[in-house]
Amino acid sequence: MAGTHQKLHAIMIAYPLQGHINPFVNLAMKLASKGFTITFVHTQHIHHQITQSQSQTHTTTEQHDIFAGARNSGLDIRYTTITDGLPLEFDRSSNFVQYWECILEDFQTHVDEYVGRMVKSDPSSAYFLIADTFFAWPATVAEKYNLVNVSFWTEPALVFTLNYHLDLLIENGHFASHDNRKDTIDYIPGVQAIEPKDLMSTLQKTDISTLVHRVIFKAFEQVKKADIVTCNTVQELESETISALQQKLPTYAIGPIFPLGFTKSIVDTNLWSESECTRWLDTKPHGSVLYVSFGSLANISEHDFMEIAHGLLLSGVTFVWVVRPGIVNLEGDNNLPDRFKDVIGDQGLIVPWCCQIEVISHSAIGGFLTHCGWNSILESMWCGVPLICFPVVYDQITNRKLVVDDWRIGINLCDKKSITREEVVEKINSLMRGNTSSNELRKEMKKVKKTLENALDIDGSSEKNFEQFIKKVKELIGKRNGLEI
Repeated sequence: MAGTHQKLHAIMIAYPLQGHINPFVNLAMKLASKGFTITFVHTQHIHHQITQSQSQTHTTTEQHDIFAGARNSGLDIRYTTITDGLPLEFDRSSNFVQYWECILEDFQTHVDEYVGRMVKSDPSSAYFLIADTFFAWPATVAEKYNLVNVSFWTEPALVFTLNYHLDLLIENGHFASHDNRKDTIDYIPGVQAIEPKDLMSTLQKTDISTLVHRVIFKAFEQVKKADIVTCNTVQELESETISALQQKLPTYAIGPIFPLGFTKSIVDTNLWSESECTRWLDTKPHGSVLYVSFGSLANISEHDFMEIAHGLLLSGVTFVWVVRPGIVNLEGDNNLPDRFKDVIGDQGLIVPWCCQIEVISHSAIGGFLTHCGWNSILESMWCGVPLICFPVVYDQITNRKLVVDDWRIGINLCDKKSITREEVVEKINSLMRGNTSSNELRKEMKKVKKTLENALDIDGSSEKNFEQFIKKVKELIGKRNGLEI
């Protein structure tokens, strides 16, 4: 087939979590805008959640094609769903471990079957695979079907490299030991120093036999066989870490991956129905409102939930608080303090979910109390909104280090194990009342915002890296298949 022209066709499979789906969809849109054909694959369960959340605007939920609008705008994005191995009616929230065991151990079979059918059905396309780094099968499936394997990492490069170098952490006794060392870690390539308390929560455990640890171990065995790694981060923000990774694998910092124009995407991605906040925000003064959200996955304790609620009320600051179903417990029964909604009156707006991009970009927003999810951090940077950090689990702990210690664009909500409403009041007032420390945060945030804007300029680092990534994909496909792309 030497000399044959073929169109690049990416098979994209996102990890079935909200924080991974959003950047995957945005990447699909960006690649399609560059002339790629995309086949985007969701699990049937995720598709069901998305379409159910949009049921107020779509009359036929199960047949809804979330990329129809993208195709109408001229992009070649196809959409399909495959089973995750469990019946649609299976309660994945109540049977958390069984569900994720299935994703870890059984989902590969269904992906393998689907990719095999795709490759055989259209020999005229030059297929390649873009899969989330957290999957335990991309290298195996890509090798079987002779596909270029692109691993998409949706978190900061620092978190990637710590997972990548688990062997060094184990060798030095900072991880997987019954008595993990507590001294500074200074031997990870591209990381000058990091304290053990700033490692991801998974790397602070002594029991490494858990499901989450098995996911990490398998995923990072696979990623070491990837042809390309793309990261949703910015070269200038993590230059040393990315440079060190590039010595291991072709690594491209292509972030932040946002919807075009940083407006609500034309592709449905939300797993919960959105509440409209704009009209309420329109009535508030510039920079006066604190946005509070702890993301799509993390659960917080009932104690912390109540202290935050009382702290918001006592601060006197106007706020929008996203209280997602199940944020305190799996049953979704998040009981606010007695008469809380009555007492706050117009001081606060409490919603179960919202379009975060629309809210955080509103001129009334002056701060963000966040769990430090990576998408939330990037969106805050883009909008120049400083942060109060309350990390709960996983990468959020390490993301906090970047925000507070390295970039100085946020403050900690709590430096102790247990928060109090008094401390919540103190930190909210510190950020929102315009004192010296607040002004310093906003000054640093303006610098970081400019860094992101520059990265996405036509000659910026992320745009150049994106073009280099595309060039590398074409080069590898051409070499592997004797094609002219």
